[in-house]
Amino acid sequence: MRGFTHKVNIPKFYYGYVIVIVFFIMMVLGWGMFYIYGVFFRPLMEEFDWTRAITSGAFSMSVLVSGIIGIIAGRLSDTIGPKKVIIFCTCLLTLGYGLMIFVQSTWQFYFLYGIIIASGVGGFWAPQVSTVARWFVKRRGIMTGIVSGGISFGTLVLPLIVTRLIDVFNWRMTYLIIGIAIFVIVMAAAQFVKSSPPKMSLLPIREINNEIQSRTRILNFSFQEAVHTVQFWMVTLIYVCFGITQLTVVVHLVPYATGIGISSLGAAGVLSVIGGISLAGRIIIGLVSDKLRVKTSTILSLGLMIVSLLWLLQADSLWKLYIFAVVFGFGYGGLSCLQSLIAAELFGLISLGVITGIFSLSFNIGGAIGPVIAGHIFDISDSYLWAFLACLISVIIALAICLSLKPPGKKPQVDQST
Repeated sequence: MRGFTHKVNIPKFYYGYVIVIVFFIMMVLGWGMFYIYGVFFRPLMEEFDWTRAITSGAFSMSVLVSGIIGIIAGRLSDTIGPKKVIIFCTCLLTLGYGLMIFVQSTWQFYFLYGIIIASGVGGFWAPQVSTVARWFVKRRGIMTGIVSGGISFGTLVLPLIVTRLIDVFNWRMTYLIIGIAIFVIVMAAAQFVKSSPPKMSLLPIREINNEIQSRTRILNFSFQEAVHTVQFWMVTLIYVCFGITQLTVVVHLVPYATGIGISSLGAAGVLSVIGGISLAGRIIIGLVSDKLRVKTSTILSLGLMIVSLLWLLQADSLWKLYIFAVVFGFGYGGLSCLQSLIAAELFGLISLGVITGIFSLSFNIGGAIGPVIAGHIFDISDSYLWAFLACLISVIIALAICLSLKPPGKKPQVDQST
């Protein structure tokens, strides 16, 4: 039987850590840049004489499109591997940002930002987080937290950099610079992407935890089976509510701050604090989820967001906004990193990419709804009070759903022939 023995390569350095570093960089430049749209908000509004609803609409459209593309990207990552998906989406993202320099009308901006850029950034989530889940078992939570923390790091460092670029050049040239930087850095990083340990004749031996691994094996739901569980739709609704809140805050916090007399640099600083603290939230909550159930981490994150939004309703000065940024950033960062972990814990790994893509789309649906409605509310009331109150209600609904969430029982019998 010796000839049939499978030899496993056990290197001194585990390649999974390279995967984490590479994906962290991609998150910084992909979603980190995407989420600082608020920095461009006023320059766009002033140049084109748009209302806040119209200015928000381009971002809302892009969020929805990126979510739809995210499902396709997740499915393709499950079948052809993440590297090809990432390279193609990077080219789209670069093209969209580069062509911004030629924008002269509303429809052109909506087309580039809402379709081309959105399609590009749609490939910067499900392929990455589902791949990390395949490389790590015992440390899946902390490693996913680090990877998704690239978004937080991006929103920490990029607002001040981009604000400075806009001041020195203009928003058009800034977008061109962004596109070039993304192409050069991400294309180089993509060369290190490997879809899973078996592709390199490796097994995640140093990461194996028998209890978690056996549970993952038992819960290998197909996509069709997962969709037929109530838990799938409960998590989907949680992320719709989360998307409404997070992206409303990300898009409108800077305009709100400048509207109450805070300088544009100070307002960008508040956004940076949210990014920095959310990095800590992603890593710490990811670590907690390795020790406790993912549900516990989700409840903690939603609770922090509720507290922060209650504070935001009366925050009318810079120091109050900084307090909001700390609490909200930690809560939202934690909840962001749990998306693929919830999917893996409830449904296993075989369809993790596409299930994560669906949860991402649900987040993006909420994110498409929230900012444009908040902009419309401001346009008719000249206040963000009701918009922020709607965010608070959304998070309370998400918490109520999470409290009643239980693991699925037996896998539903689904006709696979249809």
